[in-house]
Amino acid sequence: MISDKLKHTASGNFFLMAGPCAIEGEDIALRIAERIVSITDKLQIPYIFKGSYRKANRSRVDSFTGIGDEKALRILARIGREFGVPTVTDIHETTEAAMAAEYVDVLQIPAFLCRQTDLLIAAAKTGKAVNIKKGQFLSAGSMKHAVDKVKEAGNDNVILTDRGNTFGYQDLIVDFRGIPEMRSFNIPVVMDCTHSLQQPNQASGVTGGKPALIETIAKAAIAVGADGLFIETHPEPQNAKSDGANMLNLALLEDLLVKLVRIREAVRG
Repeated sequence: MISDKLKHTASGNFFLMAGPCAIEGEDIALRIAERIVSITDKLQIPYIFKGSYRKANRSRVDSFTGIGDEKALRILARIGREFGVPTVTDIHETTEAAMAAEYVDVLQIPAFLCRQTDLLIAAAKTGKAVNIKKGQFLSAGSMKHAVDKVKEAGNDNVILTDRGNTFGYQDLIVDFRGIPEMRSFNIPVVMDCTHSLQQPNQASGVTGGKPALIETIAKAAIAVGADGLFIETHPEPQNAKSDGANMLNLALLEDLLVKLVRIREAVRG
């Protein structure tokens, strides 16, 4: 079980991890959470609010990293309380695991850190669910070793999230064969529909993206059996302080989810 706070689990729908890339402030985070909770309640979609309390992996030294760890974590905790939903945030070092676990329900391991044994074990030992992002440089099958590290530390509550594979220097591709392969590990598998459309390593030092293809990635993921979707969303992606180039405009989320629920129903027969 990801969290006992997760609602609508009997609906048969995929679950959704969604929210802004980073916690930019309390008002906007609450506004995003309120809108997504309203949509997911209407569509009976299990929902986990996502927001990074700090962005550690940035291309440039002057990139936005956060509003302060404790301040952002308190906002995540408030969202969990007020909306009755689980929350997820990423951690980057072993010392962050216990700290973040005091505020959120799911600890996320960033893709570039998915092989860091000490980090995986520290997250596992908090007893919280652990969402491991698949490294862009790894095959789906190789992620079993990351899962085993968490389980062998005494925590069976593991999720794997695919976010595409590096293709050349400035693009990613999604190999949808990886979803059923990772599901064979008997854990929930999620498709990250926004980061898989990033265009990293731009000369400007600001990551690009292809948000127009979010719907394509999401539809394909549900069609091949993904248990959940990860979508970063913002009411004004062009003004977002982090990863705005590949986020979904919040105004488009409900229409997309309606389509995806229909696909899920068709796949389930």
